[in-house]
Amino acid sequence: MLSICKQSFAAANARLTVRCLASIVPEAKIPDFGVKNEPVLEYLKGSRERTELEAALKATAGKCEDVPIVIGDKEFKTDNVQYQVMPHNHKKQIAKFYYADAKLVQKAIDNAVETQKKWDKVPIAQRLNIWEKAAQLMAGEYRAKLNAATMLGQAKTTVQAEIDSAAELIDFFRLNAFFLKEAHKYQPISENPKVTKNSMRYRGIDGFIAAVSPFNFTAIGGNLAYTPALIGNAVLWKPSDTALLSNWLIFKICREAGVPPGVVNFVPADGPVFGDTITASPHLAGINFTGSVPTFTRLWTQVGKNINNYKNFPRLIGECGGKNYHFVHPSADVTSVVNGTIRSSFEFCGQKCSACSRMYCPESLWPKVKEGLVSLRATLKIGDPTEYDTFTSAVIDDKAYKRIKGYIDHAKKSKDLEVVAGGKCDDSTGYFIEPTIVQSKNPKDKIMVEEIFGPVLSVYVYPDNKLDETMDLVGNSTAFALTGAVFAQDQAFLKRALEELKMTAGNFYINDKSTGSVVGQQPFGGARLSGTNDKAGGPHYVLRWGNPQAVKETFVPLTEINYPYMSQV
Repeated sequence: MLSICKQSFAAANARLTVRCLASIVPEAKIPDFGVKNEPVLEYLKGSRERTELEAALKATAGKCEDVPIVIGDKEFKTDNVQYQVMPHNHKKQIAKFYYADAKLVQKAIDNAVETQKKWDKVPIAQRLNIWEKAAQLMAGEYRAKLNAATMLGQAKTTVQAEIDSAAELIDFFRLNAFFLKEAHKYQPISENPKVTKNSMRYRGIDGFIAAVSPFNFTAIGGNLAYTPALIGNAVLWKPSDTALLSNWLIFKICREAGVPPGVVNFVPADGPVFGDTITASPHLAGINFTGSVPTFTRLWTQVGKNINNYKNFPRLIGECGGKNYHFVHPSADVTSVVNGTIRSSFEFCGQKCSACSRMYCPESLWPKVKEGLVSLRATLKIGDPTEYDTFTSAVIDDKAYKRIKGYIDHAKKSKDLEVVAGGKCDDSTGYFIEPTIVQSKNPKDKIMVEEIFGPVLSVYVYPDNKLDETMDLVGNSTAFALTGAVFAQDQAFLKRALEELKMTAGNFYINDKSTGSVVGQQPFGGARLSGTNDKAGGPHYVLRWGNPQAVKETFVPLTEINYPYMSQV
């Protein structure tokens, strides 16, 4: 029997050359391109980018754009009309849009499910080329328009808009395409490719992905909706009401770049209507979310209740904010602490998921740190984001204004809290809240442990000899673990902090502020109630939306069922 097996193998081996040529698994022809981060333009006086931005601001402010719901290649409008206003001038409307009802959301689901089957067949090389074209359009002719929509609609200053709606958005499109290209370089082991060939290919997930994006970063909207689409999924994109115009511009750019109708469907809607409808569908394949803990918890709960109805186990990716900290050691450089904290806490009104919201400062440094924070805060111009000397502008809307003001009012009334600087609020023209610094005697007061998402910095001053106890507070006093920073010149302490504070932040900074992560440089995300820590801007994020398939091709016929040893009885 053994000799027969050997003869059969030899005969089959003689035919291998012909059979290998008949492999049905094509080699992926993927563009060979490198990638680097998009430069952040400076907008100096007389520069080309400054001239283009001013023209775009004038054009954007001069009209109220009518934005439809888009499902497949059709536009829809409903009687439920909404408006996006300028946060710094809330009487000025810049976009008119419409809420989709449950029937339209279901229509979008049906369209996405059918579109996904076709989109998944588009070669990866073609998709990568579309993403590169979109990035080129964003970096070129649409850059100023993206920034203008973000500045006027979300009250970002020039530099904050440029970092977000230009550089970071472009980086997401280019880097995620690059990471997907790199992933294709891995192929499983084929020990004898003349006998068997093993390969791996990436598919989308049959069904649809729901992308629910926030107001605070235009780039996040583009990433949440289009990264799942890149790998072969079809998406229902629910943009934030308060980032509607900038998100609509991304959608139009991507359609111009070649993303087919129905791959991403633009579906503004009331949150509960959207959430209830998507989670009730058996075709739900995933939710890509950035927003509040209560909203993500609600969606997760609904998925759990419907788990037996789904065709797939839905993938849930969420980033839910934080209570980010600056921990100051007695050996810290005061200037770095002060400058880093002012930027981290008060740029874009503290409405960054990573903004510093709490500080732990030793008694020995507090007089100098306090003096620096108060004096520097007093120089900040709070006003119209289109004026170049404005440091920060208004908070996003009336809901945010009332929530943030509530924490400041609490600080003014509490015996454990002292408003060291700021605290004024005025919503007569825009939703303006002064950058506010509060000192707390109680490290577990709600102002020290709850997410505020506004320009409020809470400071706990600890005795120098209570360093260990204060370090314990960082991770044990709050449910969040998104970003954190440690300031120290003592190298032994820095090494210790790196280990002891390991679980307190998904993005950890040493002698740097807790904000400012860059796509491809500091992949972003945190754990605990800060989210699922899937690291947007990193190499694995796009693969989280993939549905990989391992393929084995055999070129030699199987002529026996017995193994050689079985004949040796």
